[in-house]
This record gives sequence, C-alpha cells and structure tokens, in this order.
Amino acid sequence: MVTVRLPRATCDRYERLSLFNSPYPAHGAGRAVDCYPGGARCAPSPVAGTVRETLAARAPTRPGADDSDHLILVDVDREASGLGPGDPLVARVLHVDPAVAPGDRVEVGAALGRLVDSGYFAPWVDPHLHLGLRSPDRNLRRASGSVPVTLGVDLDPLAWDGRGRVAERGETWVRLDAPAPDGAGGWTGLGASGPAPVVLDGGLPHYAGGGALGDGPDGPLSLLGTVVADRTGRRVAWREVEVRVAVAGGDPARVVGLSLFLVRDGRTGVKLVAPEHDATVGDAVRVSVAPGERPRLGRPAPQE
Repeated sequence: MVTVRLPRATCDRYERLSLFNSPYPAHGAGRAVDCYPGGARCAPSPVAGTVRETLAARAPTRPGADDSDHLILVDVDREASGLGPGDPLVARVLHVDPAVAPGDRVEVGAALGRLVDSGYFAPWVDPHLHLGLRSPDRNLRRASGSVPVTLGVDLDPLAWDGRGRVAERGETWVRLDAPAPDGAGGWTGLGASGPAPVVLDGGLPHYAGGGALGDGPDGPLSLLGTVVADRTGRRVAWREVEVRVAVAGGDPARVVGLSLFLVRDGRTGVKLVAPEHDATVGDAVRVSVAPGERPRLGRPAPQE
C-alpha cells in the first residue's frame, strides 16, 4: 500500500505533530496526523490544491467545546504540496471552521479557517487540525480509508529521569519543563529504550496503542526503568502499566497518563493527563511508571 511522506517544510509550519496520540482508529493505524500550530486559532493548510467540498456536523457535547465540527476536502496538488509524483489524493482536514469554499485554490501554509475546540477532543487536547489523505475513489466522508502517513523529519529521542517542574497547567492536565533538548532546533520527542532508541508518540497508557518512531527492530520498549510497550513496526501495544506522579516531594499518586507528541525547536516537556491534580506552576514533580492496571480510553485500533 502507498505511504505518503509529509515533507519537512510542511511539518515545520507546526509546533507539534502526532500520528498516534488519539483514540480514533485512523491514528491507531498511523493513517492520520494531528497538526498543532500553537498560539493563534488560524489553521495553516498542510497541502496545496483546490477545495472540493466543506461540510459541518454536530459534535459531541462537552463543556466549553464548539457544538459543531467541520470537514474540508481538498483535491491535492502533489507537486505544490511537496509530495512528489503519484496517484491523485484528496486531503481530509478536520476541526477547522472553514474560511474557504469549493473551487478555492489553497497553498501550503495558507489559512483554511479557524481551529475549533471540538467536542470530539478529550478536555486535555489543544485545538489542532487533523489530516488524512486518500484516493478520490474512496468514500471521502467516512473516517476509515486513508493511506499511511510518515513525517519527513529526523527525530531526536530525549532521555528523561522523570524529574521536572510544572511549566503550565490546566484543569485536566499539567505540562512539565522536561525532558529538554541539549540545543535548539530540530524535532524531538520522549525517548524509550529498547533494541534501539526511539521516540514514543501517543497516549501512554490510556489509549489503545501508540507509536514508536525511529529505526530499530521489533521488541519491548522501556521508560523510566519499566517495560511499557511492545513494538511491531511503527506501532506499539502498551503493557499493563500505570503512571504515577509525586508533587513537591509528596507521595506518588496515579494519573491517567502521558500525552506524547513530536515537538519542534525545543518546545519540549511532557504533558501529564491528570484531571484531579493539585499541582501549581513551579512545583517540582517526579514521574514514575510501574506495573498496574492501565486506564482504557477510546476504541482499539484496527489491524490494517
């Protein structure tokens, strides 16, 4: 099956990227990428081409979320998108209230519209756009049917001892200032040890599975001294583990998990999914992973 490689120049338009940090099957199979611009609500297009159709639908109800979500379909100009020659593709872009209409020409980086805080997101998920690519002869409205996606970036796996300080907090999450890269520039992510170092991507361990990005053989992967996953290709199956957090030298408490992304230019630091946390900015935190009954959020990914 054809795999589409999103070029570095396109990836660099976003602060964060994730192939696997979602409960939805397209992400579990590595067939979609979530792109986080950061800052403003403007959604820069990941592709060039002609808008085919825009659609709106009711979204699940969640406090503070938009009551509608949106789908923008774009007939992809492969050359202008940096995708190289190949079969025709249609891009499916979700979670953007469109400022474009059918027939409009868009370029990579052009504003597609306003990012929405969709009711499909968990409350700890920031606004982003979802990109899937598929053949125009597939059903363009269904969630399934997109082709596998890879990212044209080199990734630096970051070692971490579980220590950090709270850099930012919300009602259901905490972002730490660690791990941090040694120098500026490039793409990084939380590293796991195994037969070869790789970057972990996904919701550990609360989503059905995640991803291991980087060269290396299949096998077990460890984090903070505990085997957390088993790798098969790019995909990982989480072991029965739980994430614990000790704040300011207190006793460790179980949290939902780690929300893991690929980040650019030193914008690093893991995100803890912790709906009942009491941490404040500046608190010293220590994260550990231990065998235990992991939380299960979302649906299992299909075996594609």
